[in-house]
Amino acid sequence: MRYAPFAMLTGPARRPQLWRLAVGIGLVLAVTFLIGQLLFGLVLMLAPQGSSAALAEAIHRADAPLGMLILLVSMGALGIGAATAARVVHDRDPRTLIGPLPLALSQFRRTAGAAGLAALLGGALMVWATDGAPQAGLTPLRWLALLPLTLPAILIQTTSEELLFRGYLQSQLAARLPQPWVWLTVPSVLFALGHYAPGTYGSAATSVAIWAFLFGLASADLTARSGTLGPAIALHFVNNIVALALIAPQGDMSGLALMVWPFGPSDTEALLRMLPMDLVTLLISWLAARLALRR
Repeated sequence: MRYAPFAMLTGPARRPQLWRLAVGIGLVLAVTFLIGQLLFGLVLMLAPQGSSAALAEAIHRADAPLGMLILLVSMGALGIGAATAARVVHDRDPRTLIGPLPLALSQFRRTAGAAGLAALLGGALMVWATDGAPQAGLTPLRWLALLPLTLPAILIQTTSEELLFRGYLQSQLAARLPQPWVWLTVPSVLFALGHYAPGTYGSAATSVAIWAFLFGLASADLTARSGTLGPAIALHFVNNIVALALIAPQGDMSGLALMVWPFGPSDTEALLRMLPMDLVTLLISWLAARLALRR
């Protein structure tokens, strides 16, 4: 009964055959690839003459504001792919991947407030417990000036990922297979695989992927309990604001951060020391979100 509200997302899940879901995933990948290529091609075409190679490298590293913003916005292709698959493969209104919009927005606000306080507490704990104080990233004035672009870009990225993994995959699987362990874990495994990056995280890549799997489970649980994507998007949004806009590791994907940790993503030892505190923060944020949703 705790997942009864999930019917608001599974009810509109038309044509739930597993082969259709496989076709839909393939369509998501194709749409994402095509839109990504078009976006990057357009950006490079508009770049000043002779600077396209440098801009491409900046987008790849995302260690400067422009490159990071382009990278985040490009993730919107995942959401477009999920909406396209819902419509084309399942004859499903893409809006039903979110759930009733007024309810989703209300749940988003409540979850963002509760999870935001928990995430800030967790961030302060990590600063206190980590050797070496965070270093300056962007200047405060530049960071504030970029915030009207940073927040929408992060919202596009997080909403798109939730549309795919929780809105599309989770609800379509649940419409075909009623066992919660299936539709809670399978999208979370795929979410974790998407975060498995040995080239970036080195020998800590598996630990980072496990963290992503647990994050996926927390988001999947909130989605099923609430019946909308609002809480999952809020949890993801708050997490990424802290991790990308407040305090980010040095180097890759630090382009919008106010502060940076005194280590980079490839510093395995430092990452492994931080992951347990990240997990505690995730647990507290998830529990805070559940309490907020009960009001």
